[in-house]
Order: sequence, then structure tokens, then C-alpha cells
Amino acid sequence: MLGGSCRDSQKSHEVTYDSGPRSMTLEGREADGPPRATLMPTANGSGPSQELGGHWPEIPERSPCVAGVIPVIYYSILLGLGLPVNLLTTVALTRLATRTRKPSYYYLLALTASDIVTQVVIVFVGFLLQGAVLARQVPQAVVRSANILEFATNHASVWIAVLLTVDRYSALCHPLRHRAASSPGRTRRAIATVLGAALLTGIPFYWWLDVWRDVDPPSMLDEVLKWAHCFTVYFIPCGVFLVTNLAIVCRLRRKSQSGLRPRVGKSTAILLGVTTLFALLWAPRIFVMLYHLYVAPVHRDWRVHLALDVANMAAMLNTAVNFGLYCFVSKTFRATIREVVHDAHLPCTLGSRPEGTVVDPALKPPGLPKGAER
Repeated sequence: MLGGSCRDSQKSHEVTYDSGPRSMTLEGREADGPPRATLMPTANGSGPSQELGGHWPEIPERSPCVAGVIPVIYYSILLGLGLPVNLLTTVALTRLATRTRKPSYYYLLALTASDIVTQVVIVFVGFLLQGAVLARQVPQAVVRSANILEFATNHASVWIAVLLTVDRYSALCHPLRHRAASSPGRTRRAIATVLGAALLTGIPFYWWLDVWRDVDPPSMLDEVLKWAHCFTVYFIPCGVFLVTNLAIVCRLRRKSQSGLRPRVGKSTAILLGVTTLFALLWAPRIFVMLYHLYVAPVHRDWRVHLALDVANMAAMLNTAVNFGLYCFVSKTFRATIREVVHDAHLPCTLGSRPEGTVVDPALKPPGLPKGAER
């Protein structure tokens, strides 16, 4: 699974974990063989000493779950608040994209849709349903198939942000070419291409080894998949963000030095905010993944266990913060949100009126200029 929680480390000793070629229980027995001796943990509770087994032992000794139920509470709140907010953002961006036909609104709409799918597939199905409720007692084929959807949604969300970055760079640094080339149809085709590529790049992660059960030393396939994950969702996109954002900032600075007043548009400000938040919130997960790969396994070191829990929570927060950023930056977006809420509240108000009540069809506050209701 992409992230997971530490719920399965609190299960009874009857639970069996897949540790590669052998299936070992928490009591140190082979699932199909006679009892074996269990090495006692050291004083710090992290497992056998280094001289007995090193940090990749043959017999697993699971680290305690220090986070407890905090991840379950956190993801429940994140889903309960983030999902309605993203649905509201989707309606507002749909209206803005239909009215203005700007590529940036289409990209933001696709980004929000990817965040919704991420919250449903990863936060609800992966973290809450599979990790906490079912405690991973599901067929291995189902878990591996879910991996494809989880990584595909991650890839889609990140690379749609890359599309938005390239679009803003083109609009600011090559405005004439951007006007000639941009169109809603071309934008939709670019989004569809990224979504298809995201699904294809998620297929290799069917063989992703769950880090919470990573008992044996990493194989070549494990290393390749973990490095592919880091490059696909962080290193390459952040490299694109850095180069294009620096080019945009330099372009605005040159305009300022030439005597022109640089105008930072709402789309550009949103772009800088989205990419900065992504780089900050996903950095802990990437660091912990690489630390786990080469230094210490999650199941033996409670500090890595806790660090991965916190890193996953920070990464998933990225799916719910964009609404606040859009509201903070864009007055147009705030006005559209008020319009959506008003339109949703209006049928409820009309439905609660007694029969025969006549309602003014204008339904606009006094003092608005002519045509403002359009």
C-alpha cells in the first residue's frame, strides 16, 4: 500500500505477515513449520542487538506503534472536511472554466478532481478502510490491485500540476505563442493524456512491497520501485517547478527593472502557492522512504515507524489545502463560491415556503448594477 497505518502492529499474535519467501508470525514461528526461538528485544525496544542480526534481521520483532489512534482520527477529519471542500471547489471551477474557457481553470479543475480521487482511494480505502477497519485482512491480490489505483492517482495529481506550471510559463514568457496554441480542446487532450499516462505508470507498482511488512533486505525490484516512486512524484516534478517558477520570477523582475509595473496574475500566484505547498508537504515522505530503504526498516525502529506516519499525514494534507489557497488569492473564486452556496441554498429556501407563496423572480439584492446577475 502507498502509505498505510500502524494499526496492524497492534493486532494479536495470531496475525500472519508476508515477509517474502517465508510467512512468519509475530511469535517467531514459521506458518507451516515447528516453533522457533524468538530473539529478545534490546533495552530500547527496537529488536535484537546489532551483533545478533543487524538492522535487517531474519526474525521480525515489530516496533511499537507510538502514534496510536492519532492517524485514524487525523484521516477521518481530513476526509470529512477535505472531501466536501474539494467538491465545492469542483463546482466553482467548472463554472469559471465554462465562462472564461481559460486553460488554467481546466488544469485546476483536473487537479481538484485528482485530489478527490486521492482522498477516496488512498485516505478512505487505503488508510481508513483497509488499514484501520479491516486491519489489512484482505486478499493480497486486492491489496496489490489497489496499489495501482493509489500510485496512479498520485501521479495524475502531480503531473497535472506540472501541466499547469508549463501553461503559466508559456503564458508569461511566450504570450503570443500561448494565445495561438491554447484552446479548451487542446487543454482537455493534454489532461486526458496525463491521466492515461498516470494509469500506465501505476501498473508496475502492483509489485510494491508494503513498507510496514518490509522484513527482508530490499531486493533489486524494491529499490527500483522506491526510486521510481521518488523520481515520478517528487524529484522530476519539483525540478520542473523550480526551473519554470524561476523563469517566471526572472521575467517579472526584468519587467520591473525596465520601468514596467509587473503584474502577478491570480493564476501565477496560485501556481506558486500550489507548487510550494506540494514541495514542502511531500518532502518528509520522500526523505523517510529513502531513509527506510538504506538505513532502517519501519517494522523494527519505532522512530522510522512514527516518522513515516507523520510524513504520510503531511503528504495527504496536500489534497485539502488548495481550497484555502484559491480563496486567499482569487477574489473571483471567492465570489464564485458565494454564488454556488447561494444557488445551493436557494432551492432549500424555496422548498420550505408554504404553498401559494409568491416569490420575487429577480432574487437579487438592491443596488446591483444592471447585468450583474449574469
